[in-house]
Amino acid sequence: MAGQHGRGGWPGALAVGGALVLGAWMLHDGGRVLPPAPGSAQAGFGAVSVVPPLGPSVPTRIRIPAVRLDAPVTGLGLDGAGHLQPPPDDDRNLAGWYRGAVTPGQRGTAILAGHVDTRSGPAVFYSLGALHRGDRIEITRADGSIAGFQIYAIEVYDKQHFPDDRVYGQAGDAQLRVITCGGGFSRADGYEGNVVAYAFLADTTKPKKA
Repeated sequence: MAGQHGRGGWPGALAVGGALVLGAWMLHDGGRVLPPAPGSAQAGFGAVSVVPPLGPSVPTRIRIPAVRLDAPVTGLGLDGAGHLQPPPDDDRNLAGWYRGAVTPGQRGTAILAGHVDTRSGPAVFYSLGALHRGDRIEITRADGSIAGFQIYAIEVYDKQHFPDDRVYGQAGDAQLRVITCGGGFSRADGYEGNVVAYAFLADTTKPKKA
């Protein structure tokens, strides 16, 4: 897996915004229910982890207690145009980890992405915009360890002005980005933006000994 040990840069620009556009789910009366959007009070940058980073281990599950999210994680790659491919949309409770980056808990910036909704209803990251600074994200890893992250910012960006370097840039400590669609919605173009949660490694749980 490229970048598994935090060496080197990104393999081309990741255009997540273009890859995760889906139609908002429809109510029976034809109306639309847009996902929660983060308020301006949830913006903020500069938080750094002081917890020693973990070694590489593939993420298997994500939990966000504040919104009762508990979902398996699958690996994601890039398509031919360099866009991050979203998880399959036949499972609404499935998150994806970008295999070209570090694993969550390693030194660097780990990337998780998922659908906000599918044609059949809200999906795994529908409530991402409802989170707040200080909320916890737990990533269970294949080696049995758990990387606990604390959110320090949640922002929504227009797809035309998505800050690639800010979101994808490799951090010197252990960081996590969780990304889904959001912002306004139009019938012609789908979601107009992306919601991004920023988090730093707050604590770790070592694998239980056999």
